[in-house]
Amino acid sequence: MFTNKANTIFKDVIDRYHIINTVDQSFNNPYDKAAHTIEHLLYRKCWIDTVQWHYEDIIRDPNIDPVAALKLKRQIDASNQDRTDMVEYIDSYFLNEYIDVSSKKDATINTESPAWGIDRLSILALKIYHMDEEATRINATESHREACQNKLTVLLEQRVDLSTAIDTLLNDIKKGDKYMKVYKQMKMYNDDELNPVLRSQK
Repeated sequence: MFTNKANTIFKDVIDRYHIINTVDQSFNNPYDKAAHTIEHLLYRKCWIDTVQWHYEDIIRDPNIDPVAALKLKRQIDASNQDRTDMVEYIDSYFLNEYIDVSSKKDATINTESPAWGIDRLSILALKIYHMDEEATRINATESHREACQNKLTVLLEQRVDLSTAIDTLLNDIKKGDKYMKVYKQMKMYNDDELNPVLRSQK
C-alpha cells in the first residue's frame, strides 16, 4: 500500500528532526532529487511540515521579542507557500503516474486530490509523535498523561482510516473509477499584484 511507504518516511523525517530538534538545522534529503521519486517528495513535504510545526510553537511564546516574532511570521508565510508547492508537486507526480489511465464514463471526482490527503497524513504523523511525547512525559501529571494517551488512541485510529481512504482513492484512480482534477492554489496574499498592500509598495 502507498501509505505504508508514506507513513514510514514521515516517521523517519520526524525522528531525524528531533535528534537535533532545532528549526535552524540543515536539511538533507536522502532520496535523490534528480530521480524524481515520490520518496523524495514525501520526505521534503514532511520536513517542511515538521519545521513549521516548531515555528508555530516558538511564535506562541508570550515573551517573544516583537522583531523576532515578525521575522518568524515571515518564515511561517514562506513555509506555508513551500507546503502548498509541495502538495502540487505530489499531485503532479500522480497525474503523470496515471496519465495513461482512461477514466470510466461513470467515474467521479473526489472531494480532495491525493496530495491533499497526503498533506493531512503528514500533519497527523506530527500530531501522533508529539501526543505520544505528552502521554509519556515523566514530569507531567498522571491525569495529563492519561488524557493524552486517550487522544493518542484516537489519532492512531484516524491514521488508519485516513491511510485506508488515500489507498482506496489511488486504487480507484488507477482503475478509472475516480479521476483527478487538480486546482492550483490561487493564494493572493503572497502575490505582488493581487495583495493590495504589496501592490501599493511597488
